[in-house]
Amino acid sequence: MVQLIVGNKGKGKTKHLLDKVNSEVKNISGNIVYLDKSTKHMYELNNKVRLINVSEYMIENSDEFAGFICGIISQDHDLQQMYFDSFLQISGIDGTDISGPIAKLEKISAKFNVDFIVSVSVDESELSSELKDKVIISL
Repeated sequence: MVQLIVGNKGKGKTKHLLDKVNSEVKNISGNIVYLDKSTKHMYELNNKVRLINVSEYMIENSDEFAGFICGIISQDHDLQQMYFDSFLQISGIDGTDISGPIAKLEKISAKFNVDFIVSVSVDESELSSELKDKVIISL
């Protein structure tokens, strides 16, 4: 399953994402990974959440990002949830059309039983109708 937290830049999506990951870590039995563009939020995350600074891995486009995600999943068979902050930046997407990358995440989610919670700097009105169903928070 892919869930979206959407809103323009500076609206507070990261705070909602951090609150969600820190509350979920108490309720699930598997592992959680949090992907971000820096380690800035390291001390705001529960110590059971694995933070990965994606900017260190030279990811240039959404296909490389999908391969990176599959690599993480292949190394952790107990992985249950992944959180992506600043999705457009960490996945190398130009523009705001995220339909293709989100569809690929849905396939990965279904195959490996990992949930993705994604923070995207896009206004909900800019999303396609199939993506609007995935929005859990719109700011």
